[in-house]
Amino acid sequence: MDFTNQELVRLRVAAGVDPLWETALSLHLLQNRTAPLTFGPWRREVGAALRRTGLLPAAHDLMRLCPDGAYFPDFLTPGRGDLDIEAGLDRLLATPRRRLLAELTRLHTHTRGPVPPGVRLLADGCPRTLRRLGDSLRAYYRVAVEPYLPAMRAHAASDRAQRAEAALTHGAEGMLTGYDDLPGWEYRHGRLRAPYPVDRELLLRGRALTLVPAFFCVRAPLALVNESLPPVLVHPLAPAPGWLERRRGTPTGPAAQLIGPSRAELLRMLDRPMTTTDLAVALRLAPSTASRHASVLRDAGLLLSHREGVRVLHHRTRLGEALLDGALAVGSRWEKGSTPPGARRAAIRGNSSSGLVNQTAPQVE
Repeated sequence: MDFTNQELVRLRVAAGVDPLWETALSLHLLQNRTAPLTFGPWRREVGAALRRTGLLPAAHDLMRLCPDGAYFPDFLTPGRGDLDIEAGLDRLLATPRRRLLAELTRLHTHTRGPVPPGVRLLADGCPRTLRRLGDSLRAYYRVAVEPYLPAMRAHAASDRAQRAEAALTHGAEGMLTGYDDLPGWEYRHGRLRAPYPVDRELLLRGRALTLVPAFFCVRAPLALVNESLPPVLVHPLAPAPGWLERRRGTPTGPAAQLIGPSRAELLRMLDRPMTTTDLAVALRLAPSTASRHASVLRDAGLLLSHREGVRVLHHRTRLGEALLDGALAVGSRWEKGSTPPGARRAAIRGNSSSGLVNQTAPQVE
């Protein structure tokens, strides 16, 4: 992918994970065995939840519309970093009939199977079938994606903070160079190379490219097949194995017991320096609330803040690390208002103020 100066200026990073991209990518993960250490526990948990809620048949139908293969329809992922599932579904359900027909025809050309009756109705733009698709996507999202949003948003906010820091320090080209931390990515002299599944040149033609971080994206980036659509490049966030177990431990761990679950989660997110706005977006808090939480944690010596230009960045202290690791017990001997050993006061004070198709179902763990 080559960038002109105009295209570099228009480059943008999505505000967070996109619900329909994550839905599609999670459907892929349920159909394969990629990254078993990282996503195996999630697969087992979601598979059990789909069976328990009676949504497994609907999930199988969605998998056939969104197969883990060389192609799945672009209309299933209309967003460019939309944060609201309902906004994404409204876009999806407004897909023109001509496009539905073209993309679903292409899908079944790739799968080399007969077009099921439900898909023919969808390709014809049948309003009832479209509504059923929307209902299935919404129900699946509630089970397979929504419960994991706190961890997903924390990873996305941390990644966005890193990209923003690179852009502010070195400009758009510096931000693109920063993607070299992803395996197989390289930006040199106006050209971005990434380990796309097939040999492809993404042409921007002066348009703004949106980089979309994706929690359920594994290794290779993705882009829309139809090059007439606004260009996006979806890239992996690469959570580490054990993320689900750590997420489960957050509300009841010693940190949450001592400082409350919201502040414990805020502190847990600070693997990299982040601004108050980044934290507010990731935790879905008002900026003033995130600022108050940061102020309390700073006064307790659990995080430090420093100014870089117009931004204030927060990061955990060693004391904050110890609290998250469980090294500090609830009921500490420190007195309220005293400074814990080894803690330093921050230099900056914060503001305290039912089925679509009928084919053999793929397996889900």
